[in-house]
Amino acid sequence: MGAPLAGGPSTPALAAAVSEGGGIGFLAAGYKTAAAAQAELQELRALTTRPIGLNIFCPTRDDVDEVALEAYTDRMRGEAQRYGTAVGEPRWTDDDWTAKLDVAARERPEVVSFTFGCPEREIVEWLKGRGCRVWCTVTSAAEAEQAASRNVDALVVQGGEAGGHQGSFVNHDQEPLPLLALLGEVEATTALPRIAAGGIADGRGIAAVLAAGAVAAQIGTALLLATEAGTSPPQRRALEGDAETRLTRAFTGRRARGIVNRFLLDHDAFAPLGYPEIHYLTLSIRAAARERGDADGINLWAGTSYRRAQRASASDLVERWARDARASASPDLRP
Repeated sequence: MGAPLAGGPSTPALAAAVSEGGGIGFLAAGYKTAAAAQAELQELRALTTRPIGLNIFCPTRDDVDEVALEAYTDRMRGEAQRYGTAVGEPRWTDDDWTAKLDVAARERPEVVSFTFGCPEREIVEWLKGRGCRVWCTVTSAAEAEQAASRNVDALVVQGGEAGGHQGSFVNHDQEPLPLLALLGEVEATTALPRIAAGGIADGRGIAAVLAAGAVAAQIGTALLLATEAGTSPPQRRALEGDAETRLTRAFTGRRARGIVNRFLLDHDAFAPLGYPEIHYLTLSIRAAARERGDADGINLWAGTSYRRAQRASASDLVERWARDARASASPDLRP
């Protein structure tokens, strides 16, 4: 299945292509208004009759160091001047949380998944009562136990190899576990189905996580070069390079894995904890750099296996990965 890919790459066309290829295509509601998320869901429903998913960010609030935030704001003025724009206002929002829950209940995608936390049991049961399956992204056994207590249907187990934001419930600096190790820890905690995410980019990777007990794989970075993805031209070019990836909070105030570039190197050591405040602070800078085609001024979210991303239709990629996974599976796991 396709990862949500919030922040630009997510499109109805991409989600539809993944679903048409035999997976479950996800739309990202993050960073959009509820009205925009609803419009995209309706567009997606017009493109495919197969199962689809919607991902929603759970609102969290960091204990922000205001002095450090002010210092980082001053630091960003040089970036704003470089790109001919102004720094954004560092502010907190709940990302239209309640309205997006209402959209999910009205539009009834087959799956509603949550990142950065797990909603209360009452919300989970309400969505299940509307015909949606509810999944939660977890990055530790403790998060898996909490999500299980709220009666979700499945867990998206996100290893440290994943591109983009770490989906942890709390914004922290602990070293993330690799995917296979995390799958084992979560299995020892709960019997809920596990969808593996992080560093999976081909059929062999899918076969490996299925052998480790996952029921499915969720692939994101390997779809960033897909024909239907909304990935920006500078990020597409960066994905065809060979730079390393690193976790950073320089762009948004929450740790995310991306390809190392000038902005990350210049500012990572100074970026305080503060999501979404720093996301809004740097938003106009990143938009201006993207408009110029400057990959050194934008977040290049990508997982550790990004070099295996390929230019092709997402439906063709999903079909190919499924065939290769079956061919790579041990005889005991083949249908």
